[in-house]
Amino acid sequence: MPELPDIALYLHALQPRIVGRRIEGVRLASPFLLRSIAPTLDAVRGRTVVGLERLGKRIVLETEGELFLVFHLMIAGRFRWKPPRAPIPGKVGLLALDFEHGTLVLTEAGTKRQASLHVVAGRAALAEHDPGGLEVLDADLSAFDRVLRAENHTLKRALTDPHLFSGIGNAYSDEILHAARLSPLKQTQSLTDEEVRRLFEATRTTLTGWMRRLQEETGGAFPEKVTAFRDGMAVHGRYGQPCPDCGAPVQRVVYAASEANYCANCQTAGRLLADRSLSRLLRDDWPRTLDELERRRRGSSRRA
Repeated sequence: MPELPDIALYLHALQPRIVGRRIEGVRLASPFLLRSIAPTLDAVRGRTVVGLERLGKRIVLETEGELFLVFHLMIAGRFRWKPPRAPIPGKVGLLALDFEHGTLVLTEAGTKRQASLHVVAGRAALAEHDPGGLEVLDADLSAFDRVLRAENHTLKRALTDPHLFSGIGNAYSDEILHAARLSPLKQTQSLTDEEVRRLFEATRTTLTGWMRRLQEETGGAFPEKVTAFRDGMAVHGRYGQPCPDCGAPVQRVVYAASEANYCANCQTAGRLLADRSLSRLLRDDWPRTLDELERRRRGSSRRA
């Protein structure tokens, strides 16, 4: 799912292309995309785009008269910038917004249709789509601390909860926690003041660093590969590969429909984390530390 740095990249690319431009046509290829009834989608036809903004993990296009298009890309939704009146791709195409000089196409890979679009009239109605999470890049340490320790959750859950923190998901939470040298399963109310400060600084540094890096890499082009797995990430999507800081193999713990990637050496003092189902299955056979895991691997290699 595109997160804050990826959405900022889209906004960076869309700004010079569509702000100040008139929407000439609207083509809806998948009725499942549109999740609102009134105002109608056709109401934006002929209006000029006057602004762009991020609302959590949503991308908002503002047109004249405070009429908003609120896009939630979910996991596989992506924007494409195409020549004028470009056809909508058959299997993955959801929507096209036609401008005189080009077409903004929304696609979604896979068979599930999770991406959504709401047409919203007025700022008050737009606010209803805001999950309310703290904008960390606009907040100070005390505000971050207050939100983080208000309830007791694991750090992974807290960072990815859109009602607590805005724009952070599975990928960048892994990177933030690695930078902060904190376990994804550490409880928020068990944090020391120093750990909170470290997490706050790591969150800001990680998000701003990736925002800058993605925009520099893309330049004036339109982003064609928005993905949760980026070259240069420390732990996310790098299970079994060496940690860039210490060389130990990156570990993961799977839960629900997601997973946390981490370096046991850097983040958990060498202790391996286990999800509940795997812990119950293996019981005493579950290796507790990196050293124990390595001993078992060496033993398996000798027996082979």
